[in-house]
Amino acid sequence: MSENTEIKPFRIDVPQADLDDLRDRLDRTRWPDEIPGSGWDYGVPVAYVKKLADYWRSGYDWRAWEARLNAFPQFTTTIDGQNIHFLHVRSAREDALPLILTHGWPGSIVEYLDAIAPLSEDFHLVIPSLPGFGFSGPTTDKGWNRYRTAKAWAELMRRLGYDRYGAVGNDAGSFVSPEVGRIDPEHVVGVHVTQVFSFPSGDPAEFEKLTPEEHKGLEVLQWFYDNKMAYNVLHSQQPQTLSYAIFDSPAGLLGWNAQILGEDLDADFVLTNTMLYWLTGTATSATRFYYEDARAETPTGPTTVPLGLAMFQGDFVSMRTFAERDHLDIRSWHAYDSPGGHYAAHLATAELAADIRDFYSGLK
Repeated sequence: MSENTEIKPFRIDVPQADLDDLRDRLDRTRWPDEIPGSGWDYGVPVAYVKKLADYWRSGYDWRAWEARLNAFPQFTTTIDGQNIHFLHVRSAREDALPLILTHGWPGSIVEYLDAIAPLSEDFHLVIPSLPGFGFSGPTTDKGWNRYRTAKAWAELMRRLGYDRYGAVGNDAGSFVSPEVGRIDPEHVVGVHVTQVFSFPSGDPAEFEKLTPEEHKGLEVLQWFYDNKMAYNVLHSQQPQTLSYAIFDSPAGLLGWNAQILGEDLDADFVLTNTMLYWLTGTATSATRFYYEDARAETPTGPTTVPLGLAMFQGDFVSMRTFAERDHLDIRSWHAYDSPGGHYAAHLATAELAADIRDFYSGLK
């Protein structure tokens, strides 16, 4: 039987009963103990999660965020057996270049809300929820990794009638977007990301080429592996086991997501991203992305489409020496002093939008 390719309008309308249930669960949270004065040494502090949870219960306004999301045209369609949800914001410029923008974990389409206004001046925007995330979930079969997602994105852009487009990404989106370019190079004019996840291959000769800044980047990467990679290991090995802690408890989900969201983001951004997992029941299926990706067959050879990077203070340090091994056509590589962190579209919106605009204008 052929797949239904219809694209249907979509609107978020969360039942009040779901919001009441959330508030009740937050009221009944059983908080864990912790070592006094330990700060973030053992993970996310109780006081930090309690403060967020208290605001979530008594101050946060989901309906305002629901209205903000609904202000943009939204749609769903079935691709490769999976429901896919996306925003589709067309520029007033009919000849604008389309971009497909991909978020990561524990983010969502909310990552790009602030960037819609400046980017839509020059681009048509397609902003999908990753398969298994938010209103694109949960996933119901195995194999939804970066490569299968990239194929779905190429099909989505084909269905929308876009013959020539760019792929933009952050976090998991920085894994997916280069693969969109790899599998659809006839139509992808370029890929723009906020991280290039290229790592040492084990060849000692690579290290001889590293700049002093790249050596510092390796030190940061090693620190992250030693102190912050627990989530990645657990997602990649035991996502179902983790699910019993985060699927039934909003405080559990908030605490787990907060380890990566950190303290630099405003409470509304943290909570709205968390809400899209909670309200859609996709906390589990989102973590499965890591499991599937860890077991995927990796393509050989570098990408060939033009690549641009905008890197911000407080984020993963991308290393060009390794990137040039994995990507043959790096056109722009910019490191900004702005504290955009891991969510530059939210924290450094103007700088990121300008970098994206400059990158694609050079490809026309």
